Amino acid sequence: MFLYQLINFFFVSSKKEEEKSQYDLSLYKRGDLLEVPRTLFTHFGIYLGDNRVAHLIPDILPVISKDKSVISTVVTNNRLLMGVIAKIASVRVDSVSDFGFGSEILVNHMDKVCSQPPLDGDEVARRAEKLMGSVTYSLLWYNCEHFVMYCRYGMAISYQTYQFCTAVRKIVCSRMSSYLTALCGVGVMLYVGCVTPLTLLLTVLISFTIWMAA
Repeated sequence: MFLYQLINFFFVSSKKEEEKSQYDLSLYKRGDLLEVPRTLFTHFGIYLGDNRVAHLIPDILPVISKDKSVISTVVTNNRLLMGVIAKIASVRVDSVSDFGFGSEILVNHMDKVCSQPPLDGDEVARRAEKLMGSVTYSLLWYNCEHFVMYCRYGMAISYQTYQFCTAVRKIVCSRMSSYLTALCGVGVMLYVGCVTPLTLLLTVLISFTIWMAA
């Protein structure tokens, strides 16, 4: 009983505000790809019709509790963050209001970005419905964008992941990084008093590899 109360304390909001949906449902069609820009990332979902959105979201609560009424509540930041760390997620259905969470919703914006033409709306929705349930989550290799891209275009790709990896590569594989790697290597060797041909060779080799990749 105490564990259940503790779960509710951390994961369930104490207040439930009943607000009229600010979204015009007539703008969405079955199979539409919905996109909600956030501060650091963009969240994606597939509109199933009748005010239902299927989306993949990290969530630790299904592992802790079997109470479906508790799990079906809006995923809090704590639940989401712990789900990301544990690599646990689920494809679930929420209302448009819960999915959008007050933010602007873009409709089929990825049609302008993806070179692959979208599938028929019913087929897109059917694919999303077939994938309902628990999935293994990966921030880079299987997130909400991979899910919707597969459903709508037949390709499980993520432009957010590509942009992130490109930015990291530019930072890591830069000439400045090779300079800093060499300086750090020499500094560590001098500090610990371990200047040997092997450590010197490793420092030069790593710095040279980064230099060539830059």
